[in-house]
Amino acid sequence: MAAPDTPEDDVALDDDALFVLTAALLTPGQYPGVLGDDYPSACAGLGLEPVEDGYGLVFGQDGSGARWTVATTDAWMVACALAAWDCGLEYDLSPDESSMAASLPGWPLPVAVAVPGIPAPFDPDEETGGGPALTPPDPTQWGPAQRRLGADEIAIHWREWRDQFDAGAGAAAASDGEEAVHEGQEAGPGEESAQGAKAARDPGGSTEGPGAADGAGAGAPGPISHTGVRSVLEAAEAYVRTPPPPGRVRLAYGSVRADGPGWSLVGRADDMAFVLLDDVPGEILPVGRGPSLPVLMESLGRLAAPSAATGTAAATTA
Repeated sequence: MAAPDTPEDDVALDDDALFVLTAALLTPGQYPGVLGDDYPSACAGLGLEPVEDGYGLVFGQDGSGARWTVATTDAWMVACALAAWDCGLEYDLSPDESSMAASLPGWPLPVAVAVPGIPAPFDPDEETGGGPALTPPDPTQWGPAQRRLGADEIAIHWREWRDQFDAGAGAAAASDGEEAVHEGQEAGPGEESAQGAKAARDPGGSTEGPGAADGAGAGAPGPISHTGVRSVLEAAEAYVRTPPPPGRVRLAYGSVRADGPGWSLVGRADDMAFVLLDDVPGEILPVGRGPSLPVLMESLGRLAAPSAATGTAAATTA
């Protein structure tokens, strides 16, 4: 199963063939957060047993254009393909049929890669697919899937988020100084909320960047920017004392990534953290480094399952 590398007019369509577009890992140490708060729940959502070595998820289309997600027990091969694609190298991702654990209709994640010569993607009907098709979460809504997707985005683009937070904190400080000079004047338009940043692109977490909570910069005492944040930190501390199910805490792109009922936490031991809550749609809540956050992040990092590869990559086609 590999994406075709022939010109569009030369692609021979075979309805039974799967043209690979991209792939992802589903292991205790790494899986698309949108699938669940932990590895067992992510597997359960796809009807898979949470085996120790995990799975590789291959997203593709058949010759008719139908979307399919294939789960293979050969997670190592998928990890190799992801590493090669991340380096811009070709890799023929062709899992053996004996390693295929499931073939599921639809895609649980949005896929932007296209195969030349293949009809536009569509979901197979329930009779053909053997059940309802997997679909990505609705970006116009807010819920657990969108919250976890937002946390994934923060982990992937940590430096961008951190830089924008610093810029927001600087703007807030300048605004405070201006207010001291012109006491009694109304605040100008566009100032950030002290409770975090509203998602600008969509509720799934791709936003303009976090707004500054007073005193929440690195090394500051870090007052709580929302009442729900304290509960999240307490829940994360409880994980250190009583390890949660596999995948609740994992390492992602140099960040510690933790999830729980209604919340997600992304942070670094040498920096600050961000919290997302189901009860606060689209808000990214900053947590200052303070004296205790580094200890918590280090403890969670030691608890996290190691990751086999980084991210989800797309296969390139000629």
